[in-house]
Amino acid sequence: MPDFLTALLTSSGVVALAEMGDKTQLLAIVLATRFRAPWPVIAGILVATLANHALAAWAGMALAGWLEGVWFHYAVAASFIAMAGWTLIPDKLDAIDDAPPRHGAFVATTIAFFIVEIGDKTQIATVALGARFASVLAVTMGTTLGMMLANVPAVFLGQKLVEKVPMRTVHGIAALIFLTIGLWLLAATAGWIG
Repeated sequence: MPDFLTALLTSSGVVALAEMGDKTQLLAIVLATRFRAPWPVIAGILVATLANHALAAWAGMALAGWLEGVWFHYAVAASFIAMAGWTLIPDKLDAIDDAPPRHGAFVATTIAFFIVEIGDKTQIATVALGARFASVLAVTMGTTLGMMLANVPAVFLGQKLVEKVPMRTVHGIAALIFLTIGLWLLAATAGWIG
């Protein structure tokens, strides 16, 4: 159980910090503003994140199983270090057309979030976390919790949240966490720490 809890809490914290100021958080603000229906938007975020991150955690775990060996462990460590650098690059949300949505808030949010999350920092982090912890359930639950911790306030507080929270500081903290995990994994793989 401690391994499950470690995977859940680490995944949650890493993704919650990485999501701050991320394009999917900006999308949550846009969708909340457009639909003015917070609960269907939140439900759409939840469903999209569960689906997307379950696939990502499974992919990470599968990769770890197929590519066992010291070089794969170095690659996982390097991916966390790369995520540290990527986190410092601010995201911008591409223009969203102003055409009225054909579907309701839930369907529009679910589809938009699932698509925008593909290849996003938090999805790549979920793959790396899945490889590191080898637990699809713990990582999916953790990363989804992290996404919800970052996005639910964004849905309710919208632009006010983005204006008040110093994103550079949040990105710096998230980058430091990714870097620390990457360096720790690197040192553990090299046998420098037990």
